[in-house]
Amino acid sequence: MASALQFLIVDDFQTMRRILATLLREMGYTKVLEAENGKKALQCLAGELEGTSPVDFVIADWNMPEMDGLELLQAIRRDARLADLPVLMVTAEAKKENIISAAHAGADGYIVKPFNATTLQQKLQMILQRKGVPA
Repeated sequence: MASALQFLIVDDFQTMRRILATLLREMGYTKVLEAENGKKALQCLAGELEGTSPVDFVIADWNMPEMDGLELLQAIRRDARLADLPVLMVTAEAKKENIISAAHAGADGYIVKPFNATTLQQKLQMILQRKGVPA
C-alpha cells in the first residue's frame, strides 16, 4: 500500500539519492523529491509551503557543498513553519561528536553509511511513531 507521505532526499551524490528513493519506493513511499544540497532543499521546502504538496519527512546527508546537512537541519529547526518536520541525518562518519551535534541540532535520527533497507525502515518507523505521523 502506498503512503501519502512526501519525502525530500538531500544528498550531493545522485547515486545515493537514487538508492534512497528506490528503498523508499520499495517500502511504499512513492512521493519522493530530491535536492543536491541544503540550499536547494530549503528552496524546495519554501516552494512546497506556498501551496503544492508539503514535504513530510527530510532525509539529509551530512557532507554536502554550499550548505551541509547540519546547517540544513539548523535552518529547518529555526523556521517556525518547518520546526516539527522529521529529519533523518545520513552520513559516512560515525564520529561520536557528529552524532551529538546532530542530536543537539534537533535531528530525529542518524544513520551511518553503508546501511541496509531494514535499518532505514526501522529508523523511519521509529521517527514517524515518535512524531505521531501515520506511515
